[in-house]
Amino acid sequence: MTKGMLAGLLPPLVLLAAAGCASSGSGYGVSPSGREATFQWNSRNDNTGTLTATMPGGRVYTGQYFQVTNETRVENLGPLWYGWRPGWRGWPNWTAVPAQGFVTEYTGKVVANLAADNGDRMRCRFRLIHPSEGMSGGGQGECQLPNGESMDATFPNA
Repeated sequence: MTKGMLAGLLPPLVLLAAAGCASSGSGYGVSPSGREATFQWNSRNDNTGTLTATMPGGRVYTGQYFQVTNETRVENLGPLWYGWRPGWRGWPNWTAVPAQGFVTEYTGKVVANLAADNGDRMRCRFRLIHPSEGMSGGGQGECQLPNGESMDATFPNA
């Protein structure tokens, strides 16, 4: 293979490798009162992406999600606390102040902070079924609506 042929193959190979990192999928949620939501996620890379929840009546919450790994730096999780008290106090089993202990405790899980157009917030946390596959490997967890109501959420293996 000549140098020119190799150079011609390089751009398509780079695009193919980059495309392999992105993925998308869907899920659903149900609250104890029977409210249902649909979820859509789109990964940016192995550990972050966008999560969108559509509620009955059409209200949409969207925001960034993070898969917490042993390499996650707490300062990179700053967007999680927008609109909530630091550490998501008031939600059982969460560290009061974001610290390295948060990363240790939540490794293998996904956390998200979603916002509606009117500024209302929904926060979510999921346990991944196959953490090495990210959101594509499926997961289960819960989201908390602005009124405090919780919603169980399920993301099937994509």
